[in-house]
Amino acid sequence: MSASRVVVTGLGATSPVGGDVPSTWSALLAGTSGVSLLTEEWAEPLGARIAARVAVEPDQVLDRVKARRMDRSGQLAVVAATEAWADAGLAESGVDPERVAVAVASGIGGVTTLLGNYDQLLEKGPRRVSPLAIPMLMPNGPAASIGLMIGAKAGVHTPVSACASGNEAIALGIDLIRLGRADVVVCGGTEAAVHALPMAAFGQMMALSKRNDDPSAASRPWDKGRDGFVLGEGAAVVVLESEEHARARGAKVYAEAAGAGITSDSHDVAQPDPAGAGATRAMGIALREASLSPGDVVHVNAHATSTPQGDVAEALAIRTALGEDTSAVLTSTKSMTGHLLGAAGALESVATVLALHHRVVPPTINLDDPEDVGLDLATEQRTLPDGDLAALNNSFGFGGHNVALAFRSV
Repeated sequence: MSASRVVVTGLGATSPVGGDVPSTWSALLAGTSGVSLLTEEWAEPLGARIAARVAVEPDQVLDRVKARRMDRSGQLAVVAATEAWADAGLAESGVDPERVAVAVASGIGGVTTLLGNYDQLLEKGPRRVSPLAIPMLMPNGPAASIGLMIGAKAGVHTPVSACASGNEAIALGIDLIRLGRADVVVCGGTEAAVHALPMAAFGQMMALSKRNDDPSAASRPWDKGRDGFVLGEGAAVVVLESEEHARARGAKVYAEAAGAGITSDSHDVAQPDPAGAGATRAMGIALREASLSPGDVVHVNAHATSTPQGDVAEALAIRTALGEDTSAVLTSTKSMTGHLLGAAGALESVATVLALHHRVVPPTINLDDPEDVGLDLATEQRTLPDGDLAALNNSFGFGGHNVALAFRSV
């Protein structure tokens, strides 16, 4: 594998707190919640009737004819990718399409297209099923749409690893560049599953918060009063490049994507390993790949979804990976955005990169009565020191998937 450094040159997002990266980042720093009560009739029977929907509808950004040919998850992905591609300045650089790849993930895929067309089949018969249903519902649909948009010819990939999918896509992007298979990789994650069936299913698992009377306070990682996560939607994309390629074209660089660690628990399909062993190993692998020591890490954007078991297991894993005396500042931006499932890691990677770039950590909101997890939890904006800095972004998913990404300041 090449020793080429991989850098982040473009960022894009559409999230529950903003329609692009600047508005999302400002909202995160301000501690703004994107969670609200669902008002649709289908939500009334649900135990959990809250969710974090995107702040800006995709049809306000995309051409409406093109948007109708994509599932909502694809629409959100294209919005984020368009911003990231423009931010990286690649449209003006004349990049070789045979050296451009895409790795954009989804945990669930085009579920609203699938369920909507099944309803049409039952109610009106097979002739009313959309001829575009398959390309719209397939999990690789968003990645394919982005590949077509930018003309990528070095491969289009879609990792599917539940809530670790977005981070795994970025890990794949790092590998593609280091293996010499691409100079540029557009990577990230997308999800759009705010629908009765997924919410009912998560509800039956007792995974969702039922704080319907106070939506903005429902997502509360590490708080003793937490009662489950809040389902969110959105997409985030980062543009990765080899440092040589980025420098040659004079690109701005936000951070180095320095390493990735991927492990599996082999413990349970839904519950995390209570000892956090797989998560610990993932962080350790990411640090070794990045040639970092635990003491170099000044910030962790934690997976921390606001579930009783998961938050504690991750805290134990972080203490084990970084040392009991670690001074790293932790935050969970899910307290504001909810849990974007397959897009979560990608959005949180954007936040981690910006935290290093601007040297400020967004707060964790709703942390009124914190668990004693032995870590420095940011309840307000925290300034990071000068000098060379490193940060981790963790994502863990059903099936025992663990992905940790290491980023370094430039």
